[in-house]
Amino acid sequence: MKKFINYLKSPKSDFFLFVLLLILANLVVSRSYFRIDLTSPKSYSLSKGSEQVVKTLEEPLSVKVFFSDNLNAPYSSVYQYIKDILVEYKSAANDNFSYEFVDLKKPENEKLARTYGLNQIQIQELKNNEVGMKRVWMGIVLLYADRIETLDALTSTDGLEYRITTTISNMVSTTSALSGLSGDVKLTLYASKKLADFKIIGFNEMEEEIRKAFNEVNKKNKNRITFASIDPNPAEIPALVEKYGIQSLNWNDPNLGQGTGAVGLVLEYGEKASLFPVKMTHDFFGRNMITGLDDLTAQIEESLKSIVSKSQEIGYITGHGELELNEQSQYGQPSQSVFANLLSDRYTLKEIKLSEEEIPQKYASVIINGPKSSFTDEELYKIDQYVLKGGNLLVFLDPFEEQQANPYSQPTYTPINTGLEKNLEKFGVSVGKKYVYDLNCFSQSDRQYGKMQFYIAPMMQKNTLDQKSPITKNLGYVIFFQNAPIDISAAKDNSNAKVTVLAKSSKESWTVDSNISPDPRFISVPSDKSTMASENLAVLVEGKFSSAFAGKPAEKPKNDKEDEKKSDSAANAISSNEHLSKSVQNSKIIVIGSSILGGARIPLFSDAQLLDAEGKQPVSMFVRNAVDYLNGEEDLCTMRTKGLSLNTLTVKSAAASTFAKYFNEIGLVVIVAVCGLLVLLKIKAKKRAIRERYNPNDERIEK
Repeated sequence: MKKFINYLKSPKSDFFLFVLLLILANLVVSRSYFRIDLTSPKSYSLSKGSEQVVKTLEEPLSVKVFFSDNLNAPYSSVYQYIKDILVEYKSAANDNFSYEFVDLKKPENEKLARTYGLNQIQIQELKNNEVGMKRVWMGIVLLYADRIETLDALTSTDGLEYRITTTISNMVSTTSALSGLSGDVKLTLYASKKLADFKIIGFNEMEEEIRKAFNEVNKKNKNRITFASIDPNPAEIPALVEKYGIQSLNWNDPNLGQGTGAVGLVLEYGEKASLFPVKMTHDFFGRNMITGLDDLTAQIEESLKSIVSKSQEIGYITGHGELELNEQSQYGQPSQSVFANLLSDRYTLKEIKLSEEEIPQKYASVIINGPKSSFTDEELYKIDQYVLKGGNLLVFLDPFEEQQANPYSQPTYTPINTGLEKNLEKFGVSVGKKYVYDLNCFSQSDRQYGKMQFYIAPMMQKNTLDQKSPITKNLGYVIFFQNAPIDISAAKDNSNAKVTVLAKSSKESWTVDSNISPDPRFISVPSDKSTMASENLAVLVEGKFSSAFAGKPAEKPKNDKEDEKKSDSAANAISSNEHLSKSVQNSKIIVIGSSILGGARIPLFSDAQLLDAEGKQPVSMFVRNAVDYLNGEEDLCTMRTKGLSLNTLTVKSAAASTFAKYFNEIGLVVIVAVCGLLVLLKIKAKKRAIRERYNPNDERIEK
């Protein structure tokens, strides 16, 4: 024992003790979890919103990860990210959260993955210096109560935490909603039995397929759905068509006579109803057939979520030429606009006609999207008082109304005056009657004209997007279109308000109020650079404001009798004054100088829109973040845009871009190698100087 102690004290044991220290340190680290996230958007850390969702789980939630082994880059980083983020979820969650990585080397687990609805995907694989294709599993299954949700084909980490958290949140809310329903959800097939005589392909099998999908969905949703198949009376069909939008069919056959029928599948609860695309169509050969039965299980699941989940309601003002929430589909049936679809997973837009009703204060926010005609004073007053009571406002305001007689003529631009200018100017925001053009803009190549720069579509990057606001700080870039400049000098003078410029054009931008054209071929860039300046394109003002009205506008009497009645009872009338001259609560107001961002179609391109219903385009994320921010969901903004903050180049010349490319690929390696060589030479020179000073006659030194 004494010899061992002496050994430990001697220098000979240093290596042994060092190895022992490493082993003990690894044992400690393996049993404890600690990680520092140095990324600016905290891409590898759990957001507070995610922590709150898993902290409050009332029933067991299980996450099963189905990922193939030995994935090549960049897919291996997705696998590692999922491992890391699930550890974060587990650390923040209560005892109801668990996860496991399924071993897909076992054939029974591959079968299990298919049972859950996952599918293999093809990825490129580099093996033996050859590029080939490989089929792999890359999916997640979440199980909560009787509900099952899948996230398949996870080939990127972009927005993955947002998808996981919102899926969990929807599962929890749907399960809770189903438990609290006062009645059952009704799935109803309306199909006229007479149609079977026409030998429509798929008609006789239609009910069986629907029942199969219904049984599968009902089993996972506490058996709260009922199914009925109804042969509608011809006299009732017009009312059903008007109520649900189901397909109405008329026939005049020599053998079968005349008649009216209908085909449609509807999911209904209370006043909410969802119509499925089950209908009769004609194939290439002119045969009648039933379509819309593909992926019916998934369709019923999605519709059930939208019907029973308690999504947050948002007011949407109509009646002044605003963009419609519903648009006609290719079959002539009404369908949600891209803008409404973009928000539908968390919000329900409720139309408000200011001429008939007040703005309910239960709405945390109200949207005004591209009005074209004037508001009355009574309507403007309702908006004014809603804001002063603490309501939040999102305004998409166009400076001009664009009209084009035919596709070959130049459009004309008429200034729009809605009266909203009065309210906004009192809140400190003024939208100009101009368009902003910018040299830093969207561009694309044209076969005939080469590279075309669309100056009317400014492209904002990090230096022109606010880097502190959760709405914009993680966005790499955003493209606006036909935007008006916004003046916020009055808002800055309001000591009770905070002003944030969310997006602005570059310093090489200018404004145009006449001879307007979106076509770059007809636009002249100013020769005098001093006329160019950065312009505000989207602003946020939050705080307290003053009313734009001295008092409530007098209501116009509807008729002479009503006016006479008021006059007769004037002596006994009880008067009241509910007018607010200044805010009683803080409000948030976001103003954007273009309705294109609110879902309008881009006039220059046929059927083109900046928004996409999936929410993957930068403008879609910007709009989603703006709505979330107004509704107190700031965590969703940062969660949605994690990993999207790109360090994009601001250089414009091709030579500078090429230099930057090769500098990153080769230059950094060369610099590191040169620095290492210089350090090595420095060390050798220092050793030589020490020897020459203290032992110049050392025979080991080569002369």
